[in-house]
Amino acid sequence: MNLTIFSGPPSSGKTSVILKTIDAFRKQGKKVGVVKFDCLYTDDDLLYEKAGVPVKKGLSGGLCPDHFFASNIEGVVKWGVREGVDLLVSESAGLCNRCSPYLADVKGVCVIDNLSGINTPKKIGPMLKSADIVVITKGDIVSQAEREVFAARVSAVNPRALVMHVNGLSGQGAYELSTLIYRGDSDIQSVQGMKLRFPMPAAMCSYCLGETRIGESYQLGNSKKMNWE
Repeated sequence: MNLTIFSGPPSSGKTSVILKTIDAFRKQGKKVGVVKFDCLYTDDDLLYEKAGVPVKKGLSGGLCPDHFFASNIEGVVKWGVREGVDLLVSESAGLCNRCSPYLADVKGVCVIDNLSGINTPKKIGPMLKSADIVVITKGDIVSQAEREVFAARVSAVNPRALVMHVNGLSGQGAYELSTLIYRGDSDIQSVQGMKLRFPMPAAMCSYCLGETRIGESYQLGNSKKMNWE
């Protein structure tokens, strides 16, 4: 079984890209399963069910979605093995720009859209900088010059990643993406012992434990202050 991790900011088009890529895999006779992570709510699992794709979803609630992912990815892989899929896709929640939901030996794909702003690639941390493939969506809405400049900004932030455009509506580029994320020699039965590519955002403070009051006297643990001098 192959395993691929998709991540990206909210509403960047992750689900649309995955669905179009699954269509390409089906034409090759491969079975694909998806596990969708989110924070408070998602109905993306219904889209996968409608497309006939085996799917499970997990909501992190008040927990950091990255930590929720790391705590559950082993169960995700076990589910994929039981389903007998050729490719298992883990789709992250729409993550903040500091998140890092990739494993060292697993293909990581970051989905980002052309409408997010020309300087957005510089604002995104490990989620973009440590990805193997960066998929840029919504290129049909902007000009060719804007597409090229945005792609150049992405490459400047992550020069080792393969940068490509995929249209989540028409599916243009989805077949090419399918050829890049599937490895015939890969057979993942467990991710136990694998390492994250980058440490996750860390905080263990009074607010993590449910504190709601503002003020230094209520702030305990790991906190960070701005320099006002």
